[in-house]
Amino acid sequence: MIPPSEMVHWWFATGFLLLGLLLVSESVVGSEVWARRPWRPYLWPAVLFTLGVLMWPVMTFFTNSTIHMVAHGSWAQVLMLAGAVELGVARGKLHSQYWRLSSSLALLVSGGALILHEQHHWLYSRAAFLHHTLGWTLVVAAVFPLVQAFRPNSVVAAMGFATTLLVTAALLYCDRDTAAIFGHLSQTAGVPHR
Repeated sequence: MIPPSEMVHWWFATGFLLLGLLLVSESVVGSEVWARRPWRPYLWPAVLFTLGVLMWPVMTFFTNSTIHMVAHGSWAQVLMLAGAVELGVARGKLHSQYWRLSSSLALLVSGGALILHEQHHWLYSRAAFLHHTLGWTLVVAAVFPLVQAFRPNSVVAAMGFATTLLVTAALLYCDRDTAAIFGHLSQTAGVPHR
């Protein structure tokens, strides 16, 4: 039995919640204090890479069209790329601060894929609204890792990036397969689940 797509979204919401909380913690205490335990700098890059790996089964087993397969495949690739780059930075193998641009690329690609793969207008259903909202949130928030690449000690950019992941988690937790949005549900969307 395959779980409904909303459950898969909730699983990934938990991953993004964990990512956001790790980045908020690092921002609050500072990078120097965060790195006092040698394993801590690897936490959020490892979670990000793991989310990318876990996106492959989603692409394989939970998609029902080519556009969804391409979108989920692109998310898997950019999540793994950003996670691998951040692991390389944490390990000290990658020295340039411009490697952080991979996180900005991951947000841009993810946001673009969310916007492009949703074929319905904003008020078609809750899922359509959330896809558009998530997509534009990620596209706009790509500025935070971009700023971090050029100003690595910017607390505003670090907290903005962490907040973006927390907002992404909250939006993913709001997902339902078929539900009304602002009291509106297209007649062609189907019967609401709850």
